[in-house]
Amino acid sequence: MAQRLRPVGPDFVDRAPVRLVFGRDMKAAPDLVYQALAEDVASMPQWFSAVACARSTDGGREVRLRGGIRFEETVLAAEKPELYTYRVDVTNTPGARAWVEEWRLIPVGTGTRIRAVFALDGTTAFRLGCRLAAPGVGLAVRQAAGALDRRLS
Repeated sequence: MAQRLRPVGPDFVDRAPVRLVFGRDMKAAPDLVYQALAEDVASMPQWFSAVACARSTDGGREVRLRGGIRFEETVLAAEKPELYTYRVDVTNTPGARAWVEEWRLIPVGTGTRIRAVFALDGTTAFRLGCRLAAPGVGLAVRQAAGALDRRLS
């Protein structure tokens, strides 16, 4: 069952009880990566294998993962080509109470270093589950970045 999460702002990234940080270098330029991440939302399933479908909404997006997890999100910061931050407002993830993801795109030569921060809060079981899932989530993020890099090259 879907639940509405606590409305937190971009500063939650720095103060969340659980912070998962992942990164990867890409050959693609930051503006191309930003466009794929923030503007061409419908193409996300083509490069992020965990995503079953995604679509833009007024002020955000809706994302459904394989396995049935759903998110309704609000964009908090969209500073092309370096920052894309969104808050999960509604999800069916059990135990979640607050969730913000910040994607920083840092120029490295002609390419991009992605730094993704998942800022999370929830029940004790949710927080523990997030920490235990971190290696798998990190792998999924790095694989998605690699697939996106190949797609953009």
